[in-house]
Amino acid sequence: MSARLLKKVLKEQEQKKQHVIEEDEQDELLNDDESVSPDSGAGSSKNPFDLLNEGDDADEDNADQVYADETSTRKQEPPPSVKNALNSAYTSNNKSKKKKQKKGKEGSLSTGKRETPLDVNLEALALDIESSSQQSGLNKQPGFENFKQSKPSVLHVDPKYLNVENELRRIFGSKVVKSFEKSNQSSSSRQVRGGRRGNHHIRKTVLIYPSDHWPRWDGSLSMEFLETKDGCHYFRYTHSSSYDQAQRAFEAAQAIHDLNGVASVLMYHPYHLDSLITMADYFKFVGEHQMSADAIAKCLYAMECAWHPMFTPLQGNCQLKFSHDSNKPLFKALFTHMKNMDRRGCHRSALEVCKLLLALDSDDPTGAMFCLDYFALRAGEYAWLEQFSEDYRTDTSLWLLPNFSYSLAVCRFYLKQEESSDADTAKASSADLMNQALMLHPPVLKKLVAKVPLKDQAWTNILKNSYFHSDQIGIPSVDHLINIYVEQNYLIWRLPDLQKLLRDGASHVIQTLEHNKNDAKDWTCVRKEAFPSNKNEYGHLLVQDFSDTVQTLPPDNLQNFMVDMRDPAHLGGQVANPPAGGQAPALRDVANRNPLAVLFESLLPWVNYGGPEDGIVDENRVNEQGQGNEDL
Repeated sequence: MSARLLKKVLKEQEQKKQHVIEEDEQDELLNDDESVSPDSGAGSSKNPFDLLNEGDDADEDNADQVYADETSTRKQEPPPSVKNALNSAYTSNNKSKKKKQKKGKEGSLSTGKRETPLDVNLEALALDIESSSQQSGLNKQPGFENFKQSKPSVLHVDPKYLNVENELRRIFGSKVVKSFEKSNQSSSSRQVRGGRRGNHHIRKTVLIYPSDHWPRWDGSLSMEFLETKDGCHYFRYTHSSSYDQAQRAFEAAQAIHDLNGVASVLMYHPYHLDSLITMADYFKFVGEHQMSADAIAKCLYAMECAWHPMFTPLQGNCQLKFSHDSNKPLFKALFTHMKNMDRRGCHRSALEVCKLLLALDSDDPTGAMFCLDYFALRAGEYAWLEQFSEDYRTDTSLWLLPNFSYSLAVCRFYLKQEESSDADTAKASSADLMNQALMLHPPVLKKLVAKVPLKDQAWTNILKNSYFHSDQIGIPSVDHLINIYVEQNYLIWRLPDLQKLLRDGASHVIQTLEHNKNDAKDWTCVRKEAFPSNKNEYGHLLVQDFSDTVQTLPPDNLQNFMVDMRDPAHLGGQVANPPAGGQAPALRDVANRNPLAVLFESLLPWVNYGGPEDGIVDENRVNEQGQGNEDL
């Protein structure tokens, strides 16, 4: 029962019994000394909250017979912690109303003062009832009987760091960010001026900060609970019938490389995930990075709006398996969003998104494990990275991976500078960890020298050694992971302190191998035991996806995204929303135009590619096309 409805019921009961209170007023004043307890005082005035404090079953049965009408309107009982507070508040309020007739204005003021805590308690009652109803409803759902909060996970995501604007304020200052936001707001207001702007509420989300001019969430996505296994709760996205229809239209446009068809899908289904991701890729290729980031943000906004009420991914206890096709867009969007944060210099926010990616699927389909160390080092989270390497459970020890073997050495190097003199000396030093990394993955050194680049003569002398001469280890999985690490982390090694750490470690390894060559064989055995497969187990991870450079396509290759809209045969004779005359509206408007401009305009809800209202096509253009055909 809501607080407003409960308050109304109380007022009705007070009006019915007002005449009884006036007749028995003298008796009540004489018996105030005897009626010390709140229960007895409330019983004379027939307080409905007396039923909440009665412990005897017989008394409750009698009270139910007297107040049958009152209990019929009460859907749920408030918790016991709220009963006593409400009972005392109501009793004091009732007594103040009795004294109102004798004290006049003074009594009315005191009554008004006592009504305030009653309202507050009623609001608290409503909140407790709603929370209890949600809990009871949760227990009724199959599979949620054992839905309990687990202990904090090492992959727990801090939501305050997911906001990119907050990190930008810490880096550049509030004044710079505010001026940038004002410029963006003025440009966006000019874009939507004259269009159809609906007055609707934009839901606030955690992953991204939605814009006010975005369309209303259409509810075409939802999420269902699958099972609870080993303390993790498994979910899956589901699609509505309208979303499935949009998906079929997208697949038809994708089959013929019709990006205008994809944009047409977004005109009527603005939160179609695959269409948004496709356009984000296209905008990235043409250099429109802000438009690409906006498309990814819309995608994340739609998927977060569809979250199940019990889906708590920030706590690290929920799983969305990549094997379900409906879950794949979330991983693609989160990975792209993470890289966008990296390019903007928001490494702390990118770290939180990376942790979320790894927590959603323990199989790590996007390779978040090979970005985690980089973002932790760039964000200065050295202690967390070391704790993660110790607590995270996986089939392979993390220090055996190329990225963690070198990153843990860097992490220990910076932690040693921050720690006091009484720090724990049981842990290996950064020099020892660097020596192990160079012995385990020697090709990293040669690739770093070429990528950073390191042009000192000392590096040339080190690479002449046979142990560091090769850039391949001979194990496909390890070689692929080394390429990913160098492409992702090479910027870290431009710092002079780390270059000295790497150079000293390489020199120490060379000296060690000169005295004992069996160490090289021992580390070769370690590599083979850690990576026994002769196949590349990480071939699904592209090295270019971990690069900080953005690939662009020349104008000639961009035509692969498009089809010649002047020939309706490519569309199978079907055009979206043809006019009454049967002529394709987009043929005249889209032909010979900049594809980027066409795509951007097609996203705006007030843009119409139809011809003039009279359906007449420009005769000059028709004549020009006809003359061109005759020349051919």
